[in-house]
Amino acid sequence: MKDLVAALGLALAIEGLLCAAFPGAMRRAMAEAAQSPVERMRLVGIASAVAGVIVVGVVRLLFA
Repeated sequence: MKDLVAALGLALAIEGLLCAAFPGAMRRAMAEAAQSPVERMRLVGIASAVAGVIVVGVVRLLFA
């Protein structure tokens, strides 16, 4: 559970930094995402979740 909370905090920090550093690009990216088909968004979400789980697993194996 500690890893999950830490990962959520890191994701929020990175997103906040990107919004602060590149507000125009983030606005365009969000507008493009809003126009994407639902199926594509679902596929990207699932792929991102799987990639995140793999990264966490690999890091825990290498640095545990």
